[in-house]
Amino acid sequence: MLKVAKFGGSSVAGAEQFRKVRDIVLSDPARRIVVASAAGKRDARDHKLTDLLYLCHAHLTYGVPGDDILAVIRSRFGQIRSELGLTYDVEAEFDAYRATLSRDTSVDELVSRGEYFTSKLLAEYLGFTFVDAAECVFFSFDGQFDRDKTYAAIAAALDKYGRIVIPGFYGKAPTGRIKVMTRGGSDISGALAAAAVGADVYENWTDVSGILMADPKIVPDPRPISHITFAELRELAFMGASVLHEDSILPVKERGIPLNIRNTNCPDDPGTMIVESVAEETGENARLITGIAGRRNFTILTLRKRNMPPTETLRDALEITDRYHANVEHITLGLDSFALVISSAALENCLYDMISDMQKICEPDDVDVRDGIALVAAVGRKMTSRPGTSGKLFQALGQQGLNIRTIAQGADELSIIVGVENSDFEKAIRVLYDGFTG
Repeated sequence: MLKVAKFGGSSVAGAEQFRKVRDIVLSDPARRIVVASAAGKRDARDHKLTDLLYLCHAHLTYGVPGDDILAVIRSRFGQIRSELGLTYDVEAEFDAYRATLSRDTSVDELVSRGEYFTSKLLAEYLGFTFVDAAECVFFSFDGQFDRDKTYAAIAAALDKYGRIVIPGFYGKAPTGRIKVMTRGGSDISGALAAAAVGADVYENWTDVSGILMADPKIVPDPRPISHITFAELRELAFMGASVLHEDSILPVKERGIPLNIRNTNCPDDPGTMIVESVAEETGENARLITGIAGRRNFTILTLRKRNMPPTETLRDALEITDRYHANVEHITLGLDSFALVISSAALENCLYDMISDMQKICEPDDVDVRDGIALVAAVGRKMTSRPGTSGKLFQALGQQGLNIRTIAQGADELSIIVGVENSDFEKAIRVLYDGFTG
């Protein structure tokens, strides 16, 4: 058994969190690769080190003294070292790096130091070997990961040292310079490490006990999801759920490696297991709906034309939306009409020009624009095998007086999507959650 464990910023925010990480890692000898983020917030008034480092770079760029910010960062690292009784002279190395800073220092290099110093502290505390991400995570000239080179380097490091800590979030560009990933990139680093060594499980440790069935800001105390497929996760993410970045899923999905989201503060909670498929659907896994998510602020653009040649007219309309870079989220078709659901933000500066082009080219009898629409999706792998799912969904919304403006279903039948007024968005999510989990 081999596990890769990635710990987010909240999991390494201070010495107390380091102790929790150590207990978790050393409790299972299978956890032989650890990937760490930069130290995050210790409380609501605190700052993430990554944010402070971005601020430092802004100061360097504009020639504004940033010594006070650097002192705060240095102090955070020194405090962790001292409270854990480590020997690593982090202040000396930090001061040596600080002396090299100038207006020419790249933002990627400076920001990556959050992960670098955090991981060096964690490596000593765990008794693991520190392996710099710049020596084992590589980018190609097109900005994509050099998978072959990265996988070979990580596998070689594990084989050589046995137990390693790798900083997340950054790697090395072909030019030799440090390159960071998008925010949340440590999740990607962990997935790359898991894929590189063919891990049995990729554990992503954070401050929540897995993925919840709905947004806790909308639904009080929503139930956790014990198992979810990669396909369902993608549907929920597309509809606005706060889940892992798609790039952090792809490497393990390709290798068939389960991804387990766990809570550093509640290590006994099983969390959410993300897998390719769920063989046995019993107990909680037998729930009709896996999760509910949604997004606000869409516009429904409806074209009506008697005896419309549907294929030709729809093609013309889509070519026009593409010309204006207005991505169509959903399409509903009627005998003499069709409706396009588009993000309102994408239409902000081009709606009337787009309609004008459609009137010239498509020659509709009527064009209707309805904005202020929210999309809410019920996602679940079992919906196709349960007759009456759609009826139950529409009935639940109708009984609460919610008017459905549009209906769509994913091609793979993993989701049913309804459009409601923006003002009904949160109510619709609560109604569906109560209707399918109560």
